[in-house]
Amino acid sequence: MGRRALGRRFGWLWAAFAVSSYGTGLGFGAFPFLAILVLHSGPTQVAVLAASGRAVGALVAVPLGPWVEFRRKRPVMIAMDLTRFAALLTVPVAYALGLLTFAQLLVVSVTVAAANIAFNAASGAYLKALVPPEDLLVANSRFESTTWTSTMLGPPLGGAAIGLFGPVTTVVADAVSYLLSALGIRAIGGTDPAPTRRDVPRLRAADLLAGWRHILAHPALRPLLLNAMVVNGLIMAAEPLLAVLMLGRLGFAPWQYALALAASSGVGGFVGSRLARPLAARFGQRRVMLVSGVLRACWPVGLAFVRPGVPGMLLVTAVQLGLVTCIGVFNPLLSTARLTHTAPDRIARTLTAWSISTSAAIAALTATWGVLAAATGPRTAIALAGVLLLTSPLLLPRREDGHRDETGNNPSSTTLSA
Repeated sequence: MGRRALGRRFGWLWAAFAVSSYGTGLGFGAFPFLAILVLHSGPTQVAVLAASGRAVGALVAVPLGPWVEFRRKRPVMIAMDLTRFAALLTVPVAYALGLLTFAQLLVVSVTVAAANIAFNAASGAYLKALVPPEDLLVANSRFESTTWTSTMLGPPLGGAAIGLFGPVTTVVADAVSYLLSALGIRAIGGTDPAPTRRDVPRLRAADLLAGWRHILAHPALRPLLLNAMVVNGLIMAAEPLLAVLMLGRLGFAPWQYALALAASSGVGGFVGSRLARPLAARFGQRRVMLVSGVLRACWPVGLAFVRPGVPGMLLVTAVQLGLVTCIGVFNPLLSTARLTHTAPDRIARTLTAWSISTSAAIAALTATWGVLAAATGPRTAIALAGVLLLTSPLLLPRREDGHRDETGNNPSSTTLSA
């Protein structure tokens, strides 16, 4: 099967996505590193940092859905890139002046989280207008493979850069990547799709809630959102605790922590994302999503058994490889299903509602697990998250019907529904 060409404009969009993804990969774990190694924060504070940024960012993002929906998407994407660039750049400046505080990390986390939600909403709507429906899975698979390649290469390089040049080096790299992304999106050129509604004198409650109403009324999207909230929340809740366990109590160096998690994650995510399209073509989207969704829940409980030294690194590497391979298959199919089942005039609000819901779930579970870790220890909290993840496949949609999707097309036998 030859490589499918999606056009010059998609090429620029993909390039912009790639440069910001590699910047994020380099900055992987930068804020927990700063909190633990520079500000000497404990597990509760690290969990609060991870949780509050997402929670408050999600709250700030509530009115952004309709704001994005009724504007041209490319300028919104550029504005959000520049916002993230400016916010992140304040961290190395404060560090150089000896003024870096935990509160500043919280404020920057909130700003970046809100900008992420707005950017993702705009980019999803822009992608659906840019790419034919039959190519959406191809495009989403390329984005997913890029994400995981940057995850494989970025964190080890970032860990080395921190060791050589100081703890804020990767924050600078992440900030610059958003500036380069903005320039790449500007280079796309052409005429942006017109907003679905031009006269928006004020935000209405109906506009704010339209995304949630669509998801909760849809037989395929509703269970997928609930599953995403539980799975993403529990996986992300365990992440800062694993950092505390490995970097603190088990004595791993930052580069060892980054290598154990990121190298295997990158390989697994890249392989999984490359398999998503051929597997869906052979076995059907519904079946592949169900199987990969079940399998991804089986791995994280293994992180509770990590030990010092090489055996611990090998265990973390194996768990991450299996987990992220399954996620790499699942995510492009999920992204394509969201776009397929959502009409063009509500994509931004739907994607914003989705991001806010998953971010809020991640924040709530991360904060809860931070308190739990303080009471029982990081290892016990990680184990409990892994055990609860084993129940998450019960939330996946498991049967199909022939209802028509939001664009008026009659779905094939591979279409998801509850």
